[in-house]
Amino acid sequence: MAETFDVVVIGAGPTGENAGARAAAGGLKVALVEHELLGGECSYWACMPSKALLHPGETLWMAQHTPGVRELIKEPLKAEAVLKHRDKMVSGYDDKSQMKWAEGAKLTVVRGRGKLTGPRMVRVEGKDGKVRELEARKAVVIATGSKPRMPDIAGLKDSRPWDNREGTGSKAVPGRLVVLGGGVEGVELAQAWRELGSEVTLVQRGPRLLTRFEPFVGEQVAQALRDTGVRVFLETQATKVQRSGEGKGEYTVTLSNRDTLRADALLVAMGRTARTDDLGLDTVGLKPGASIEVDEQLRAKGVDGDWLYACGDVNGRNLLTHMGKYQARLVGDILLGKPAKAWADTKATPQVVFTHPQVASVGHTEEQARKAGVPVKTVQYELGDVAGTSLMGEGFKGTAKLVVDEQRRVIVGATFTGPGVGEMLHAATIAVAGEVPLDTLWHAVPSYPTMSEVWLRLLEAYGL
Repeated sequence: MAETFDVVVIGAGPTGENAGARAAAGGLKVALVEHELLGGECSYWACMPSKALLHPGETLWMAQHTPGVRELIKEPLKAEAVLKHRDKMVSGYDDKSQMKWAEGAKLTVVRGRGKLTGPRMVRVEGKDGKVRELEARKAVVIATGSKPRMPDIAGLKDSRPWDNREGTGSKAVPGRLVVLGGGVEGVELAQAWRELGSEVTLVQRGPRLLTRFEPFVGEQVAQALRDTGVRVFLETQATKVQRSGEGKGEYTVTLSNRDTLRADALLVAMGRTARTDDLGLDTVGLKPGASIEVDEQLRAKGVDGDWLYACGDVNGRNLLTHMGKYQARLVGDILLGKPAKAWADTKATPQVVFTHPQVASVGHTEEQARKAGVPVKTVQYELGDVAGTSLMGEGFKGTAKLVVDEQRRVIVGATFTGPGVGEMLHAATIAVAGEVPLDTLWHAVPSYPTMSEVWLRLLEAYGL
């Protein structure tokens, strides 16, 4: 006999946890299915550990550029201490605290791999082989996230390279590290391991890094990586990978420019794909292995009965933890009968890249806005020319750019680079999501002397 719940959530990462908790808080009976650790990829193998690796290097860099402090800095980072702190931030890869939270949130945790067997039916197979059948009276929510994409490069798969899990969880600093990919994961981990003592080479097939951001972002981050000793190859691809010692020894990476790299570790950071290949999607008419297309209420398209929802990376709309949690809250509200519609993940998405300089953006880039037909005007200002930035230390600089819809006189995109700009981003997110008129923003007076004064300078540059 199947166990009956109002809602069955497959996947207990941040997205699944939020969807389940929101629904349970409204009185629904919820089952939360997970075959690994409660808390998912972000908590143990992505967001949290990568930032734990990055922050010490950023702190050291800022100290080295601060008069009166830099004179005291004699030693590099202590890698052992950083890795120990990383392990603490992921709770030693133990989810007991998450389990306690789930119980407090009135969620029924079901351990094992969940897959659909038909409308509103989920089969869960535990590690011990035992099977539980779950039936959802109201809805099934798929929140299984994404997995690393493995590109078709000769010898790559057989060489057993790192993906994000090894890249954030290694117990030792590799002597030589090659990173394939110049997106967020690639640049963050390249900088983190370099500052922990590894010799790092980053290979990017495109003409610049971080191609989804404004062009100046990739240029500034590439220069920062080079300044810390990372070798950066642009417009270059790996064409072949070999590994000695029966797949346990040194890597040899052949590049399209005919160079050959040798490394002790190889990190593949070339995108992610939806984790849907073993979810039983074919039993409800959907294609396994592909993102689940959803409408603005996060309901799966092509499935009758309005009972199947997909939120987070698995629907392909926006592969960011905080946007998955945003979608999850909306799904929870929808299941409780509250009107809700997802739109911020296409118009007002915030993102921070935790390199130094940090990168923070929300909404459209100039190119994206123009392609969308927005009548665009842009303004740009150097962050190093703001009093608050200069007070932080020497050599602190960056760039701020606004993309303005001239017709409506509202900001549709903002990008910042510089020290700690991630903490300035929410003001821009509010302006974009709230469509705050520029004439109103003129009266939002920034404190002096803070970096936030760049807002005043940008509005002045616009012509207010």
